[in-house]
Amino acid sequence: MAELTALESLIEMGFPRGRAEKALTLTGNQGIEAAMDWLMEHEDDPDVDEPLATPLGHILGREPTPSEPGPGPTAGEGKPVLSEEERQEQTKRMLELVAQKQREREEREEREALERERQRRRQGQELTVARQRLQEDEMRRAAEERRREKAEELAARQRVREKIERDKAERAKKYGGTVGPQPSPPATEPGPVPSSPSQEPPTKREYDQCRIQVRLPDGTSLTQTFRAREQLAAVRLYVELHRGEEPGGGQDPVQLLSGFPRRAFSEADMERPLQELGLVPSAVLIVAKKCPG
Repeated sequence: MAELTALESLIEMGFPRGRAEKALTLTGNQGIEAAMDWLMEHEDDPDVDEPLATPLGHILGREPTPSEPGPGPTAGEGKPVLSEEERQEQTKRMLELVAQKQREREEREEREALERERQRRRQGQELTVARQRLQEDEMRRAAEERRREKAEELAARQRVREKIERDKAERAKKYGGTVGPQPSPPATEPGPVPSSPSQEPPTKREYDQCRIQVRLPDGTSLTQTFRAREQLAAVRLYVELHRGEEPGGGQDPVQLLSGFPRRAFSEADMERPLQELGLVPSAVLIVAKKCPG
C-alpha cells in the first residue's frame, strides 16, 4: 500500500500547510512523529505560522516540479495514488498518533501542576514556621524588657524609700529646733511661722510612683505599681502579658478605659506619661469588653 508523504499526512490530519512544512524543516525531516511533537509543543507560539526562508525544491516532502532541479522523479514517472480506503486508514493512524501525543502532553502538564502545588504547600509551611519563630522572638524580647523594667522599678522604689527617710530626718530636725524653745506664746504668734512648715510637704510633694488597678472583663483585676513618668503603653503591655488566655486562642490588643469620668484612651495616649494623664498617685482602669463580631 502506497504511503502518503509526511507533509501530506500532516495536512490530512488538519494542520495548515505552512505550519506542517515549518515543523518538518525544524525537525530535520526526521519523520511525522517528530514533526507532530514540534507542532503540539509550539502550537501556542505567536510566530508559529510565520514562514521560513527555504530554498526551492525538496521542501519537506514536496517533490520538485519539472522546472526545479533535483534528484526527484521526473514528470513522466508520476506518483502512486492512494485509494480512498487507504487514505482513510492512514488518516486514522495519524489521528490516533495525535491523540496519543495529546494524552502524553496532558499527563505531563498534570505532573507539573502537582509539583507546583507541592512546592506551594512546602513554601507555605516554611512561612508558617518562620512566622511562629518571629512571634516567639517578640514574646521573648517583651519578657526581657519587662524584667528590665521590673529591675528599674525596684531601684526606683529604693530611691523613694531613701528620699522619704531623708525627708523624715530633715523634718524632725527642723521641727525639733523651732517648736521646743517657744511652748508658751502660741496665741501671740500670728500663725504663719507654724503654718509655713506644715504647708511645705504639699508644695514639694511629687509622686514618683503610681498604683494602677486594672479590671478585666471576666471580673478579675490586676494591680501593679508603675513609675509616674512611665507611658500608658507600659500598663497595656503589663495587662497583655498577665491576662489569661481568651476562649478561641486569639489575643486582641487591650483597650483601656478610665473609671470615672469614663474615657477611652487612644493610641496617642499610649505614648503619654501616667503623670500627664492624671493617673498619679493611683487610678482604676477598665479593659473594654470585646464586641462580638
